[in-house]
Amino acid sequence: MVVDKMASTLLTKMLLGHRLIHPSSFLTHQPQILSSLFSKRLFCIRAVPVSASTSQNIKTTGWAPCMASSSVGRRATYSTQSVSTNEPVVSVDWLYDNLKEPDIKVLDASWYMPDEQRNPIQEYQVAHIPGALFFDVDGIADRTTKLPHMLPSAEAFAAAVSALGIENKDDLVVYDGKGLFSAARVWWMFRVFGHDRVWVLDGGLPRWRASGYDVESSASSDAILKASAATEAIEKVYKGQTVGPLTFQTKFQPHLVWNIDQVKKNIEDKTHQHIDARSKPRFDGTVQEPRKGIRSGHVPGSKCIPFAQLLDSSQTLLPADELKKRFEQEGISLESPAVTSCGTGVTACILALGLHRLRKSDVAVYDGSWTEWGAQSNTPVDTL
Repeated sequence: MVVDKMASTLLTKMLLGHRLIHPSSFLTHQPQILSSLFSKRLFCIRAVPVSASTSQNIKTTGWAPCMASSSVGRRATYSTQSVSTNEPVVSVDWLYDNLKEPDIKVLDASWYMPDEQRNPIQEYQVAHIPGALFFDVDGIADRTTKLPHMLPSAEAFAAAVSALGIENKDDLVVYDGKGLFSAARVWWMFRVFGHDRVWVLDGGLPRWRASGYDVESSASSDAILKASAATEAIEKVYKGQTVGPLTFQTKFQPHLVWNIDQVKKNIEDKTHQHIDARSKPRFDGTVQEPRKGIRSGHVPGSKCIPFAQLLDSSQTLLPADELKKRFEQEGISLESPAVTSCGTGVTACILALGLHRLRKSDVAVYDGSWTEWGAQSNTPVDTL
């Protein structure tokens, strides 16, 4: 008991001292699983409900041996083979029922805008879906450009994914800490490199926790080491150095990714409908871009569907009929080819995800997006 009390006190001070857990996170009835520093026992943080006005006065938190999840006893009603690759998302209930399947790997692909001041790797260490690996969106990226988190080469991607321990036979479920945001980017990346058995967790980590499912904490785990190894593997490939054995082979799908020259050509040829996922004020050019040195406006001929309009209030993807209505309202034909873009190629993938639900699986993403286009001096820009 003395050791357990020491462990709880030390770990609580460590997490709060480094601001890895915001005090408000202790105001939920949902337990957080944390490992004791001095033993392999699991403990649950259970908060005493308090009003918002007194939340800043919380000094201690009760610890108790972890009880089984309220969802234990549910019988699995699905199998990985029953999920179609035509459907791009899976529910948290499905993942819970299939979480221990040997060929399923879960990836935490959380990434946040710089002004959000959130650290995805620290948040992963505090709380993640049991067994999830960490996929570093900024780390597993092209090293030959200054543009943020651009798609790496096929060789670099294979090296990084192999370092994470992923194989071609694996079924992948990707989630993020916002609900449905950066996970779509990683879903798209795997599809670009020929891996179709990949899904986004609908509603992400917030939906998982709201459903009463447990999370893990790991201050220094094998997953952190693997994430570091993946970044190192990328660096080696771009330096021309030898990397370890590959467990993942890529099959590049060029029709799913566009470059700036293709977008320029499309302005004249109009072979593809160009859909921009940024907010309407950014698209119209009535506000400044968040990144310095980037002009405001949009690619001539493109249309705007802000990515948030494809999600409901719980950050889950809208049903097919509502998605179809949303695209049709903006004059997007499901019978014609499409390319999507955004600020840096992240939320453009949410548009691709929504179109995939409508059985439109061949949507290209302009990887450089507005950060590349708006920084050029010779690219045409339209405003409201």
